[in-house]
Amino acid sequence: MAIWSNKFHDSLSELAYSFNQSIQVDQRLFEADLEGSYAHAKMLGKQGIIPEEEADKIASELLQMKEDYQTGELVIDMSEEDIHSFTEAELTRRLGDIGKKVHTGRSRNDQVAVDLKIYSKNEIDELILLLKDGIAAFCKKAEDYTETIMPGYTHLQRAQPITYAHYCMAYAEMLYRDMTRLEDTKKRILETNPLGAGALATSTFPLDREYTTELLGFTDYAHNSLDAVSDRDYSIELASDLSILSMHLSRYAEETIIWSSQEFKFISLKDTFSTGSSIMPQKKNADMHELLRGKSGRVYGNLMAILTVMKGLPLAYDKDMQEEKELLFDSIDTMQQMLALLPDMLEETIIHEDKMYAATAEGFINATDCADYLAAKGIPFRDAYRITGDIIQYCLEKDYTLESMPLEAYQEFHDAFESDIFEAIDLQTVTFNRKVAGGPAPERVKEHIEWMENKLND
Repeated sequence: MAIWSNKFHDSLSELAYSFNQSIQVDQRLFEADLEGSYAHAKMLGKQGIIPEEEADKIASELLQMKEDYQTGELVIDMSEEDIHSFTEAELTRRLGDIGKKVHTGRSRNDQVAVDLKIYSKNEIDELILLLKDGIAAFCKKAEDYTETIMPGYTHLQRAQPITYAHYCMAYAEMLYRDMTRLEDTKKRILETNPLGAGALATSTFPLDREYTTELLGFTDYAHNSLDAVSDRDYSIELASDLSILSMHLSRYAEETIIWSSQEFKFISLKDTFSTGSSIMPQKKNADMHELLRGKSGRVYGNLMAILTVMKGLPLAYDKDMQEEKELLFDSIDTMQQMLALLPDMLEETIIHEDKMYAATAEGFINATDCADYLAAKGIPFRDAYRITGDIIQYCLEKDYTLESMPLEAYQEFHDAFESDIFEAIDLQTVTFNRKVAGGPAPERVKEHIEWMENKLND
């Protein structure tokens, strides 16, 4: 029987009841529901809304239900309408009429809202731990390759030399921003406690919202009850955070897929994170990385779906919002799966330093350094840029690289060229001399790794 059943309401049809049910989805809110109900019960007793001894019995039994659930002694009844109905039904089964008093002064609207906030806050904590592991994995990988020279790209064209460590730390930065975004979202979640807002207009009972706010660890209570029960900004914000995070992982996956191809062969994937073909024996497919890339679309879709559900809803609560939970849960689950894979994925990636260096030696990747050489000798950079472009065209015609072009040929383009040009355009020189803060020089990258590890420890 639904908790709203009475003589005024006829029973739902079986199909309608099934369609309306959400316990298959919101059962994961059970512990959050117990926590919110505990705070509400303690407040009811403190305020004398129900006898204090009855409130204590309810609160004590809610704690016992949590313990029983965690040990497997309590199994959720999947025939209930939702997890909130189950909590009240189980409490009533254990305590009789006293259990029925837990919902005094409360609506499922503010009950759902506080449960979702408690649950989201806890899941953010788990996501942050996984992100820390991912960032640490990129730092660890970077430590081993601070002098491994590779091409840096713009427009997927070879641009300037960097190191593989510098590349890894770019992703460490991305994930660190993801972590701070989640921390900001958690802060906003805890800014307003919706419990006590009721269905939309609070209650005639003397509820102490400051007390439940303190018990539940919120910063403050929601100051408008209408907004409190209809607000899902935090859900949208969390789904947005996860979409950005999934985009970062998708970019990493894309590069791994490209670089593990025969055309690049910068890296190889161990069998632990690659699959074979059902027909082609020679194949090693980056399926796990392809799934990382593919699942980002799913996370994006969940964000768009939540926004679409919410965009036309009149205040306050509408049943449409039941759909939002499932979408958010799916994004959280998907991202936790993806992040859990990341450290081992990085560990099991083999770096082919020779291939990276060979690619760096091609394509005039040190052309900017040739122009900088002239600029350092007082030639305006725009002129130095033009001269270097002319030199590259000459090299292409004569089948030279910048390193193999004779000094006499350089001097035909400008008399500022001297024998030190070859040191200036040496790949190791041009990479390791990029010592500007944030650059790829080994000492700078080592400083970056240390800085990031200190951030994680803090």
